Amino acid sequence: MRDALPRNVADALCRAAEQCDADLGDARVVHQHSNTVVALPSAGIVIRIASNPDALERVKGSVRLTRWLHARGYPCVEPALLVPFKAAGLIVSVWRLLDTVADRPGSASDLATLLRDLHQQPDPPVTLTTLDDPLASVSAAVQNQGRSLDGQARAWLLSRIGELRDAWSELGTDLPPGLIHGDAHSNNLIRTVDGRVLLGDWDHAAHGPREWDLIQPFYMARRFSRHSAKDLDDFAHRYGYDVRQSRSFETLIQIREISGLSAYIRKADDDPWSRDEVAGRVRSLRRGDTSTSWHPPSAR
Repeated sequence: MRDALPRNVADALCRAAEQCDADLGDARVVHQHSNTVVALPSAGIVIRIASNPDALERVKGSVRLTRWLHARGYPCVEPALLVPFKAAGLIVSVWRLLDTVADRPGSASDLATLLRDLHQQPDPPVTLTTLDDPLASVSAAVQNQGRSLDGQARAWLLSRIGELRDAWSELGTDLPPGLIHGDAHSNNLIRTVDGRVLLGDWDHAAHGPREWDLIQPFYMARRFSRHSAKDLDDFAHRYGYDVRQSRSFETLIQIREISGLSAYIRKADDDPWSRDEVAGRVRSLRRGDTSTSWHPPSAR
């Protein structure tokens, strides 16, 4: 299994196993994209390895936040005792392994319930970053790792990022800002064998506009055909607010489309699949095409 991972990810995994005194003999890769997630069933833990080397403080914050939420009874993943650390230039965090049902993912209504309850939580006793620039990661990726981008695509992306940053600074919202998950979509829902649905992947938790959480299912529907029209109606009804009514709806989706490129751009120089995906997405964005479907990491 380790031979199938990039060398630095495999090295970080070995370091994490040593720190946890865990055996890698039954390790299995659960997910591999911007984060590599590896389950170690015999140790009862999950190792998450973030590819962004600047994410250490953000990951530490997600551990503190989820520990507080879990203690309050909120249905989220639970961190293990180990403090996140850097290994092989990557960020490692350790979580409790859950007994999951892989073939029954959570629904849009499940996500709406979790977000409604999250947005009703009191201010956490944790210092949260403020989501004042959701395009920071993709901007850094274009400038620092975008060697595979052709000159025109790179110039267009940097110009578009600037335009959308201006739009974000003037964003009109209807809901009061507060605690947000930051990456709230159905891929981050976890269904357990006892019937619960939990919310995972808290690395982007922040203080920001609640609409940023609510736009994700609509982005997933547009670009990945993830939800039906009924699913989206159910999502809005269950949450109690329909983000499609927001004057910033289209701006939010456009920002989400661009911000979602960062992990692909970081990998594109060494990964032909990611390079092709970036090129295809940028072509559709430059044409103003809102109907072309994109490929999720699971399609590779």
